Amino acid sequence: MQAHLTSRLRFISVIFVLLGIIFVVRLHYLQVQNGAKFLKEANNQYVATVSNQFDRGNIYFRSQNNKLVTGATINSGFVVSITPKLVSDKEKTYAAISAITPLDHKSFIEKAKRINDPYEEILRRVSDKDAESIRALKLPGVQLFRETWRYYPGGQLAAHVLGFVGFAPDGEDLIGRYGIESYYNDVLTRHEDNLYVNFFAEIFSNIRSTVFERSKEEEADIVLTVEPTVQAYLEKELEDVMSDWSSDLVGGIIMDPKTGAIFAMASNPTYDLNEYGKVKDGSVFPNPSIQDVYEMGSTMKPLTMAAGLDAGVITANSTYNDTGSITMNNKTFWNYDRRARGPGTSMQEVLNQSLNTGVSHVVGKLGNQRFADYFRNKFHLGEETGIDLPGERQGLMNNLNSNRDIEFAQASFGQGIAVTPINMITALSIMANDGTSVTPHVVEEIRYEGGRIKKSTPNPVEQVISRAASEEVTRMLVTVVDKALLGGKVKIPEYSVAAKTGTAQMARPREEGGGYYEDKYIHTFFGYFPAYEPRFMVFLYTKNPKNVEFASHTLTHPFNRITKFLLNYYGIPPDRGTTVTRQH
Repeated sequence: MQAHLTSRLRFISVIFVLLGIIFVVRLHYLQVQNGAKFLKEANNQYVATVSNQFDRGNIYFRSQNNKLVTGATINSGFVVSITPKLVSDKEKTYAAISAITPLDHKSFIEKAKRINDPYEEILRRVSDKDAESIRALKLPGVQLFRETWRYYPGGQLAAHVLGFVGFAPDGEDLIGRYGIESYYNDVLTRHEDNLYVNFFAEIFSNIRSTVFERSKEEEADIVLTVEPTVQAYLEKELEDVMSDWSSDLVGGIIMDPKTGAIFAMASNPTYDLNEYGKVKDGSVFPNPSIQDVYEMGSTMKPLTMAAGLDAGVITANSTYNDTGSITMNNKTFWNYDRRARGPGTSMQEVLNQSLNTGVSHVVGKLGNQRFADYFRNKFHLGEETGIDLPGERQGLMNNLNSNRDIEFAQASFGQGIAVTPINMITALSIMANDGTSVTPHVVEEIRYEGGRIKKSTPNPVEQVISRAASEEVTRMLVTVVDKALLGGKVKIPEYSVAAKTGTAQMARPREEGGGYYEDKYIHTFFGYFPAYEPRFMVFLYTKNPKNVEFASHTLTHPFNRITKFLLNYYGIPPDRGTTVTRQH
């Protein structure tokens, strides 16, 4: 037994001695025999690439045919640098490189003259092909290093949803700035703490996988609900509105009113994500659909009407005496055209002709506090929606704290209170969703590197108004499109479309005296379709369009084109002339 134990100890000792010999030999090879060579390679490659190597999770769009389309990824190429004192012939070196890829002559010569500087970059993001051609020239003093960077294949596509990767305020780390890149920065970030493993790992090749590898569970790719073709179409329509009316700003959202999934969200002015550093005015970076608040005008009227229908104080056929104007608290407001329709004016006509006096009548039937309760506590106007994007802003609803009747009357037609576009479309979707709420979201799923997939989990739905009230206001809005909107000229015979325009005067800053501009407007437009089993909710807005007063002129045709595009692109069957069975 003793002899057997002694033999085993000797065998183990021999193994350790052999490993020690291998270790020493390898150490001699790395540090002595080839030390100068590896030092040179380290100086010429690894040291330079540490700051240039960058990794990050991908962001994908999901197309209508269920394929993933890359929205943000990692691209790679080469940095070309020089060691000025080793560049023997500056003009020859310049000519050789510029024959392969464009190179600024003045900049190159200036850098080549800095002989006391061991490292000057002359080109970035050089393709593999061009890099190989430059390397083949074996130019003295010229080095190439691998680099990686964040790349957005779509350029400006969904810029305000995606955001970009830039340096943190302290200038040290690359982090997500704006959009999904910021909101999900933690899961998109790839940690490279052990990017370069020491020679122990070279000897024992499996050590990295068992010791140096960190858990991947918290690292993930993001799949969005955004459909790239729909996004591109929306952006083109917004660009056309911007061009046609010289607006200060144009924006739009396309959402599934049944689930809150965002198919598209865009605004103009916009920018190219790959060239964000060239943007001169940083105000273009924030997403106005979630970070700006606007007085929404008459798109607020259907919500007032829905509240009255739900409370049972009116029906579509209820009437009132339209005097054209109303005076409250020593202030007077009018219908848009300052005309009176007289007694017997129905609630349907209030929406058809967008009568301010009519929705004020509904508030009178509800009472101020009951009306405010619908707007604030049921429709949740002025609140954050919880959308998975950074910087969402709350609205301005203080006028509903007033004891003056005028504030509630004006709020009924969208003046004096201000909300974000995402808040507005979320509230409006209640009418399209059998009276229940949804949570807007742009992320469909998070795909962790460990293999786990986390699906989007919106907040529980809330029954805000009755199904009957939602169906009635929907029918009223379909009538608006069929008979009143541009005289019924945009009616789509095969499809039911519920929609409403909004025009609100822009508030004048206090430093300019307060009140409202007489010639500056916010135009809004919303609609959903097919109206009784809607697949899409569209909300459009534009700020200060020039030489035009009403939203019916600026946004009706863009909405109509978007509607027809979506119906065709998704192959939605017609619902006119058939009996629609509602599934509950």
